[in-house]
Amino acid sequence: MSFKASLLHFIVMSALALAAMPAAAQDKAIQLVGFGDSLMVGYQLAPSESYTAQLEAALKADGQNVVVTNAGVSGDTTAGGLSRIDWSVPDGTDGVILELGANDALRGISPEQSEKNLDAILARLKERKIPVFLIGILAPPNMGGDYAEKFNPIYKRLAEKYAVPLYPFFLDGVATISTLQLSDGMHPNAKGVAVMVEKTTEPVKSFLGAIKDKGK
Repeated sequence: MSFKASLLHFIVMSALALAAMPAAAQDKAIQLVGFGDSLMVGYQLAPSESYTAQLEAALKADGQNVVVTNAGVSGDTTAGGLSRIDWSVPDGTDGVILELGANDALRGISPEQSEKNLDAILARLKERKIPVFLIGILAPPNMGGDYAEKFNPIYKRLAEKYAVPLYPFFLDGVATISTLQLSDGMHPNAKGVAVMVEKTTEPVKSFLGAIKDKGK
């Protein structure tokens, strides 16, 4: 067999082998990190019931080649998140789902300080060229109207400033519904998390699409 024939044979066989490979083997999995507090980590839930685990399962069921790593810490505030953002989001991360602020609101932390911390987190991720999907939180009613007026708009302002997608309220469809919450009335149970995943899957898929387009 001549050199040209051998080369052609190699090219054809390589192409056939590549075509026979599953799509997941051909395409590198997109690495997402869920960065947040107990709502992200899955407070009092099995690891498989957490938001990141259920979201990954939903995305894979839709044919997405993705890994969603849980980098949530129960009790974390925006200040806590800022202090650990550099080492909690490893190199090679393709995108971050950012959810923080619930504990700030529960503790009555100044909305201005919370916004400053979130701004710094977004700036760090922008410097590292890591896309962000921002998830908003609403202040609890017991904090009063004045606090809510200052706290709630934080996420929209930051989403516009950094041109990142925003899901306005993480607990939409779950808050105040006892059958979807743990006995503490604050954290979602596994069924509640499933509702959160159902509501956020399509927006996250759009986020994944933007990441793929960026990588082309």
